[in-house]
Amino acid sequence: MPEPYVPKEAIGHGDGGSAALAIGEAESLERRPGAAPPGAGPPAGPPGKPRSLWSDAWHDLRRNPVFVLSALVIVFLVVIAIWPQLIATGNPYRADLAKAQQGSQPGHPFGFDTQGRDVYTRVVYGARASITVGVCATAGAALLGSLLGGLAGFFGSWSDTLLSRLADIFFGIPVLLGGLVFLSVVTGTTVWPVVGFIVLLGWPQISRIARGSVVTAKQNDYVQAARALGAGNGRMLLRHIAPNAVAPVIVVATIALGTYIALEATLSYLGAGLKPPTVSWGIDISAASTYIRSAPHMLLWPAGALSITVLAFIMLGDAVRDALDPKLR
Repeated sequence: MPEPYVPKEAIGHGDGGSAALAIGEAESLERRPGAAPPGAGPPAGPPGKPRSLWSDAWHDLRRNPVFVLSALVIVFLVVIAIWPQLIATGNPYRADLAKAQQGSQPGHPFGFDTQGRDVYTRVVYGARASITVGVCATAGAALLGSLLGGLAGFFGSWSDTLLSRLADIFFGIPVLLGGLVFLSVVTGTTVWPVVGFIVLLGWPQISRIARGSVVTAKQNDYVQAARALGAGNGRMLLRHIAPNAVAPVIVVATIALGTYIALEATLSYLGAGLKPPTVSWGIDISAASTYIRSAPHMLLWPAGALSITVLAFIMLGDAVRDALDPKLR
């Protein structure tokens, strides 16, 4: 039986202390069992539900100015890539040779290129090809790399060895040289040959990240408990391992998206990527490079748009990595 509550006022000597002690004992008898003593304040509420990794990461991302700024830039780029006519009412193919290489004018803030086309309109419409290549190539590389790397890490044995050797072969291919050779054979005026090449050389990096995450996750106690309870391989992969191994893949894919956009522009600059009449920042940079002294505006605006886009995706990836990596907290 717990001892009755004795208030501090009852601690004393003589008759006064005895009387106060008697009053304290009477108060303790009148209180309900489990009630807090007088002056103890309101009882503490039940502890809150702990946040998951994703909710905790989102809580940190919303307070990260780098993430907010980069996310706003990316949302703006995606919107103008889907609806470029919202901020550019002109035609990116309309040419007026009388205005070739002229600078900024009213209604044409970025000037004109060598064929008299509006540079501002071409910069806005060029976002569509770059964003499409970056998003599609990243999605393809992430899906293929996650599937192969996850299966190899889960089953191990000969499949893991085969994947490792196959990834080493692709890692040994120089990116630019491989792009020049591949895209010179697979020609086309759409973005899909470039997307296919980037996926072909991009999946090994993500597969290694996915493999390592799955190998780490399948050693956790909850996975071993699910296996002991008779869960099948499919259930363990989809319900227990994949949700806890996908975070590193998302981080790497987000950073790689900006790299893929820069790779597309580089290949287009070298003449092996996108081809006219496709509007692309890399194509415009390549056409303007020989006029850098006489008409620098032709090069600076598409190059600036490309740099801002790549920087925004890299900053977003860094912010997501900081939020999802417990070691950086």
